[in-house]
Amino acid sequence: MSTKFFTNREQNTLFQKFKGIFDNNKIECFDALIGYFRASGYFKFRGLLQDNVPNIRILVGINTDQTIAKAQQKSQQLTLQYQNQTSNQTDFWETVRKDISTADYSKETEDSILLFFKDVVEGKLQIKACKTTVHSKIYIFRPNNFNEHTNNAAVITGSSNFTQAGLGVGTIFNYEFNVILKDYDDIKFATDEFETLWADATDILPIAAQTPAQKKLFIQNVQNQTHLNNEVTPFEVYIKLLQEYFGSVINESSDFLDDMRNFKKLSYQVDAVNEGFNMLIKHNGFILADVVGLGKTVIATMIAKKFTIRNGKDKTRLLVICPPAVEQNWRNTFNNFNLDTITSFVTNGSLDRVLDRNHRDKTQFNPEDYDLVIVDEAHNFRNTTSQRFQKLQAVCKYPRKNNNDGIQGIEKKIILVSATPLNNRPDDILSLLQLFQYTNQSTLPVSNLTLFFDPLIKRYNEIRKQPELTPAHIAEIRNIYESIRKNTIEPITIRRTRTDISSVPEYDQDLKAQNIIFPTVLPPRELNYDMPPALAELFNDTVNNLIGKNATDENTTDENTPAKITLKYARYQAIAALIPTQKAQFPSAETISKSLASIMKTMLVKRLESSFNAFYTSLERFKIATQNMIDMFANGKIFIAPELNINDLIAEGKTQEEIENLINSVNAKGGNSHIFTPQDFQPTFIQELNSDLE
Repeated sequence: MSTKFFTNREQNTLFQKFKGIFDNNKIECFDALIGYFRASGYFKFRGLLQDNVPNIRILVGINTDQTIAKAQQKSQQLTLQYQNQTSNQTDFWETVRKDISTADYSKETEDSILLFFKDVVEGKLQIKACKTTVHSKIYIFRPNNFNEHTNNAAVITGSSNFTQAGLGVGTIFNYEFNVILKDYDDIKFATDEFETLWADATDILPIAAQTPAQKKLFIQNVQNQTHLNNEVTPFEVYIKLLQEYFGSVINESSDFLDDMRNFKKLSYQVDAVNEGFNMLIKHNGFILADVVGLGKTVIATMIAKKFTIRNGKDKTRLLVICPPAVEQNWRNTFNNFNLDTITSFVTNGSLDRVLDRNHRDKTQFNPEDYDLVIVDEAHNFRNTTSQRFQKLQAVCKYPRKNNNDGIQGIEKKIILVSATPLNNRPDDILSLLQLFQYTNQSTLPVSNLTLFFDPLIKRYNEIRKQPELTPAHIAEIRNIYESIRKNTIEPITIRRTRTDISSVPEYDQDLKAQNIIFPTVLPPRELNYDMPPALAELFNDTVNNLIGKNATDENTTDENTPAKITLKYARYQAIAALIPTQKAQFPSAETISKSLASIMKTMLVKRLESSFNAFYTSLERFKIATQNMIDMFANGKIFIAPELNINDLIAEGKTQEEIENLINSVNAKGGNSHIFTPQDFQPTFIQELNSDLE
């Protein structure tokens, strides 16, 4: 069935329709009424045109990019200033150079850029702006002698704007819905409407240069003042590469650190400050992920210092969100940099203090007052459904009000401090990026984060649901994370190891000059503990309980001596305890359960050998998790949800109904969470849970 409608499925894009019309018809007049215009879209479109399309008119209804907008104020001056480098012309070329530098490079694009300016000079291309807002998209193709007998004219209307995404020539296609009409009455009606709007529109491009010399000089200016110049030397290309890759870092000064107290000024930290600050301004945030021992707290504080100086100390407010155990360290460091009086410190679980406007805590400000937020151990905010994460997102996304004279923009600046930025699932990483990035208009190499992450998240979840992970599955997961790292994490992350620092001669010499030596990590060596008999017996008895070995003396025959209770790790073997009909949902239930129980055993033994406090803390968590599952049995619903942290949700006070809603929401997105009843488990399971609790 023939239809005049078309979408952009299967590469049936607006660009392909344009190509078909120009390749097969003699088109001499092209008119476009559009909502948005981007020069990059014209670059792609211009390659379709031959010299036999002498008249191109573009009527913009809402917005043009800066390359075009600048010209609106200079249309008359530029014609007279081709031979004089005035300040206005310099401003215009700045916008031109920026637009050229951001275009995806190809020889075709380069040629189209030159043709763009050639078209402007010769009057072939005219661009006007409507005086009233117009959101229509109409593209009219006509020969010069257009009349009712013409059979090679057409008009296209629909949703597609004159941008790379609208044309369907970028890396990400919009979904577009258009119609192509070829009847004379339709084309005549569209042309008449266009002429009416055109007559009342405003010129936003300079009028054509009049003499051949002016035209030649105009094109030369484009070439000489951009990378289109053919006379660039290899050394200049090298310097340009350094400037583009490192930005203004290479020109930054460290004078802002002159008043630091109790700290040595280390060159590797200063460079991280300059690089991180540039990321902060460009992307509204970044991830500071140096390994342990390189001073992430100090680096983040120095960036906060530099930000405060640029933004104005009298109006800047800083917020540090951190685990309770390191709060005092942050306070001390900020005090040493004279930042403590303008900074609020809250722990991970106390974000209500920021969002609560009752000001019960007088050290807090309103959320819009904070300009810079530092989140320590940011990878701990991996559970996007938790109230803690939602509160963090609310704080970070709240527009800041102090943006008049200092650092511009209403977006808060966010520093995420984490030694393990990729220690999360793909959807968790996306959520962290959303703390300072817009998903559909990212500043990263991937402009639309949602379209980039969606297929990766879907495939990752599919692989994780497999009964067993094959080497091919593992390789695919590595490729998923590699793609995420390259396209989203790497451009906004500072991560160095001690080896990285030592391998840079400048850093290494600076460390030696200040008598700083990174400790050498030696291989493990055996260390024997000589315990008194009673302590040795207690230690062995504890270990036997941990590993599930009956510690009763095998030679004891007294029937009144009970066997000592040993841990069964029932809480971590729930799916293995399901009745057969339910266990069928988990083909590797036994293997998974045994592996998880084994991990818990090993962890507890290591905790025991580490410190009593660490061991006690882990046992306490184990006890709480076991009690939670026993309580779920009592309430008649047992939640097994790998995508959610049920214990955290219970600790946050979530009701049974709220947890069920979260599970349903997760499953609607392809999750694998379950709600069971006590009857779904073998009778011995609840007994083992109670045994573990005892």
